[in-house]
Amino acid sequence: MRKIALSGMFLLAAAGAASAAEPLGEWRDEDGKATIRIVDCNSRLWGVVASESIPGGLDKNNPDKAKRTRPLLGMPILLNMKKVEDEKDKWEGKVYDATSGKTYDSSIQVKAANSLRIEGCVAMILCGGQTWTRVVEGAPAPGGQKTTAPAPKSTAAPFPTPIGSPKTAAPPKAGAKAGSPDAVTSEVCMLPEIANAPR
Repeated sequence: MRKIALSGMFLLAAAGAASAAEPLGEWRDEDGKATIRIVDCNSRLWGVVASESIPGGLDKNNPDKAKRTRPLLGMPILLNMKKVEDEKDKWEGKVYDATSGKTYDSSIQVKAANSLRIEGCVAMILCGGQTWTRVVEGAPAPGGQKTTAPAPKSTAAPFPTPIGSPKTAAPPKAGAKAGSPDAVTSEVCMLPEIANAPR
């Protein structure tokens, strides 16, 4: 009986460790400039800018001139990441760097419950990375300042209001409350760039 109880405790601990290693949720970048919300859209991970330390940033370096006035807030930067079968907690896809306007091959890997390593490379020659920290709900941002940017002023903006804000467009999953994790995931997965991405 004692062996069964110990086995059950081990399985519960293992399950807890596995769920702690999920990359889903909100992460603060290494420089403290933004937080990124990572969600699962049809078994692919996407990360969008959920808040900015300096509100009102634009994607001004995008190679597509039509996108240079879009807000950084709500913009996908981790793109279509697929789980790597033979490596634990690792996902591969692309990362968009708004600073340079370039898209790189990228990987993310959970290193600890609150630590996520992101790496990107161009032609496997120029490589770099950052370690992001999980945002714990209710914890203040560095310096104690509020980091969530206000909603874009234009209702015709190509990207949504701050992640988790109510929308008047398509509704989230049935029964999901506005601002809940399910509603936020639905909101992100409905972005045209994500909804229309090849699988």
